[in-house]
Amino acid sequence: MAKKSAKVKAQVKVQIPGGKATPAPPVGTALGPHGVNLGQFVTQFNEKTRDLNGMIVPVVITIYDDRSFTFILKSPPASVLLKQAAKIAKGAVNPKAEKVGTVTQAQLLEIARTKFEDMNSSSLEQAAKVIAGTARSMGLEVVD
Repeated sequence: MAKKSAKVKAQVKVQIPGGKATPAPPVGTALGPHGVNLGQFVTQFNEKTRDLNGMIVPVVITIYDDRSFTFILKSPPASVLLKQAAKIAKGAVNPKAEKVGTVTQAQLLEIARTKFEDMNSSSLEQAAKVIAGTARSMGLEVVD
């Protein structure tokens, strides 16, 4: 890991399937130019995300001048969690005209709890409203 004397060289944001990172793109193309040890990153990332098994996980990687790095895991994107809750493969092409599934208020609250730390909302109810907006833009119907 980074020493206190090392300066931040870059900050890279990528989305990687949990527990299934490889040195191939997108990891290799994002970290390779900065001289980061790809094998070390892949091993550490896969170790921390083993329980997420394939779910997309955003990660913010801070790279230092001495080629060391630290990374912070974020919660999965709301669209991924909504697709999982509604049991659909993808959102609607035209969300105003077609509805591809439904999600309940309870599911929205659960997703909001998962994402609350990474969101810019003051309360859980407000976060659920934001998630509901994402659901509607995907062509999901929000039911009670």
